[in-house]
Amino acid sequence: MTEHSEPADLVAGLLRLLDVADGGPTGAADHFSGARKPGGVGRVFGGQVIGQALASAERTVPDDRPVHSLHAYFLRGGNEDFGIDFEVMRDLDGGSFANRRVVASQQDDAGTVRPILTMVASFHKREPGVEHAEEMPQVPEPEGLRSEQELRAEYADRVPERMRRVMLEPRPIELRPVESRHWMGGPPREPLSHTWMRAVAPLPDDPKIHRAVLAYASDMTLLGTATLPHEISWAKGNMMGASLDHAIWFHDDFRADEWLLYVCDSPWAGRARGFNRGRIFTREGKLVANVAQEGLIRPLVKKAES
Repeated sequence: MTEHSEPADLVAGLLRLLDVADGGPTGAADHFSGARKPGGVGRVFGGQVIGQALASAERTVPDDRPVHSLHAYFLRGGNEDFGIDFEVMRDLDGGSFANRRVVASQQDDAGTVRPILTMVASFHKREPGVEHAEEMPQVPEPEGLRSEQELRAEYADRVPERMRRVMLEPRPIELRPVESRHWMGGPPREPLSHTWMRAVAPLPDDPKIHRAVLAYASDMTLLGTATLPHEISWAKGNMMGASLDHAIWFHDDFRADEWLLYVCDSPWAGRARGFNRGRIFTREGKLVANVAQEGLIRPLVKKAES
């Protein structure tokens, strides 16, 4: 590991990304700014934009009303060369619920500021009610699995050279997949995957931070689930992929620096889009969040050589 890839440094960098700066109110909206990822190149990771948008919205809501759902649409790809501005509208502060609209905007290379994401988040004051929950599937424990970082290092020479830097970049979220990844090759298979995940170093005790980190991590492994039954993959260079929308429902408390099982499946793909679902369980089997996302999975046809 290099000096800047130590686990504590990676998590500190993630916390800096998610610690949006308060720009104060302007008219009917509150404004926050999200830092760019140091050394980032190309398109901003979608989970970063969602995490920063959620962190911005949560700054405007009392602590006794944790977020219970968010629904986001990606409008344009973000650019790692610039920070992101977040405008938060306080649409509702009711007796039990609060609602916030967020618009994330960023300048382009020409200096024009454009929206790149819109999000609506709902917050609910805790109250008792009836309870039931789906059981966690039986999978191997994380200690017996190899980390995705190890697997990426082993398979890096099999992907196009232009993708290797991103593939090998140390990450603040550790992933331990139960099944093989689509970039590892192998025959088409059922669109279902199980992945253990956690922050690579301890996080502060603030529940808002754990929710923002989970929002960040929820964009990992999800879109690729729709490609598993097909002979397409970003690693093969024969598809164009991008998240189109993203929704999270937060059900219960959790720590993002302890092992969480992310169960992803894709019940449908067609018309160059794939629909994906995710369920997130604590190691003890408590269902703490559900995720849904539709993404672009556009097959690329190579032009015939003349």
